Amino acid sequence: MVAGLVTLFLCGDVMLGRGVDQVLPHPGDPALCEPHVDDARTYVELAEAVNGPIPRPVDFSWPWGDALSVLDAYAQDARVVNLETSVTKSDAFAPGKALHYRMNPDNLPCLAMVRPDACVLANNHMLDFGRAGLAETLDALASAGLAAAGAGRDLDEARRPATVCLPGGRRVLVFAFGMPSSGVPPDWAAAPDRSGVDFVPEPSPAAAAAIVERVRGEKRPGDIAVASVHWGSNWGYPVSREQVLFAHALIDGGVDVVHGHSSHHPRPIEVYRGRLILYGCGDLIDDYEGISGYEEYHDDLRLLYLASLEADSGRLAALRMAPVRARRMRLCHAEPGDAEWLRATLDKAGRGFGGRIRSEPGGMLVLAEA
Repeated sequence: MVAGLVTLFLCGDVMLGRGVDQVLPHPGDPALCEPHVDDARTYVELAEAVNGPIPRPVDFSWPWGDALSVLDAYAQDARVVNLETSVTKSDAFAPGKALHYRMNPDNLPCLAMVRPDACVLANNHMLDFGRAGLAETLDALASAGLAAAGAGRDLDEARRPATVCLPGGRRVLVFAFGMPSSGVPPDWAAAPDRSGVDFVPEPSPAAAAAIVERVRGEKRPGDIAVASVHWGSNWGYPVSREQVLFAHALIDGGVDVVHGHSSHHPRPIEVYRGRLILYGCGDLIDDYEGISGYEEYHDDLRLLYLASLEADSGRLAALRMAPVRARRMRLCHAEPGDAEWLRATLDKAGRGFGGRIRSEPGGMLVLAEA
């Protein structure tokens, strides 16, 4: 912990299932229940057709690639990822879903490579293999010493924040919840007597007030509160007025960082009352390389978000973003031209929110004053 600052690593969707699971040391059953693909190894073949051969098996660090050295170069006090994959050997595919993501529990060391302090589970793939698959996921994470937030064996557990203890008695509290706009089915909602995710039906004032009440009940002086929300569509840069008002209400109520995800590419960034709002972090790890149709978004380009907050106030001191590119199911440093495309695109998309995106020597992007 740098004196006076708390630095968070935040990212979007980490999807270690399907094709990624197949290249790891312990691939699970490759069977899929998709309309057009019935074998997860097909996604490996599609990626190889675009970017070249992928050695099999790869080691557990492979999917993270250059991201690991980037993270080691900065002093992160907490690392928060959205784990959008069931960790299960179950073959009980949830009915009514077109896509299902699972990774073999024996491949969990891949997730552990990035040393996450909080794995957000409130998303639209956590119950892809039913409540038994969720139970297996929770058990696997607990056995690996990885904290979870946003899903649980009952409503209390699903709503319990992941707590990261820092020097001096400070803490980072990660609250996580998902909305139907991202594809979370209402019947996945946790209840007092039922497992599931912390489900929020809509970004309404009433929903924001309920979350704020929970945050205030847990937060102590010196704590940093992160609200991690799975919401919105997969593609496009616009942010709805309802999402903006919801995020503002959370900040007004005591949340220090709003960590949004679900979109397959980065969305606008806002600093509201000195606090950070990431409306959509984009994917980080997935098996989408060979899938065509959305080339305009350059979804092979990803960002690692490094937010430094004032320890005493929770206000944003600096936001740096490391551009990386997915190639052969591995993250590598983005080329200068790709980093510039990301910078210009985010800068343009975020004009209505005030800040500007600049480049730093060495290739990092930074959020700067307008």
